[in-house]
Amino acid sequence: VQLQASGGGLVQAGGSLRLSCAASGNTFSSSGMGWFRQGPGNLREFVAAISWSGGSTNYADSVKGRFTISRDNAKNTVYLQMNTLKPEDTAVYYCAKGLYGGTSSKLYDYDYWGRGTLVTVSS
Repeated sequence: VQLQASGGGLVQAGGSLRLSCAASGNTFSSSGMGWFRQGPGNLREFVAAISWSGGSTNYADSVKGRFTISRDNAKNTVYLQMNTLKPEDTAVYYCAKGLYGGTSSKLYDYDYWGRGTLVTVSS
């Protein structure tokens, strides 16, 4: 399984970005998918997750109401729509494939990770 995240960039506070994560392999449609981020000097933290069917989602409190995770199993792609961005959202964003089909927020429940895409939010 390979995961390729894209869509990062520089945006002003209050702006929007849409991240994409394209997955190879034939287990995508049966796996939960997650987005995590790691800011400067910080540990990697959970952002959002979506179940294998897309029927369930889970968000970190810090992004609820601003970020939306979605997936297209026909395209083996998961998305993260980020609105009303804040400077504290600045981080490298990673997509990850879950070991299971649910919406875990735990890093150890994910077995494959993409290389990450940098999001920088200026004030």
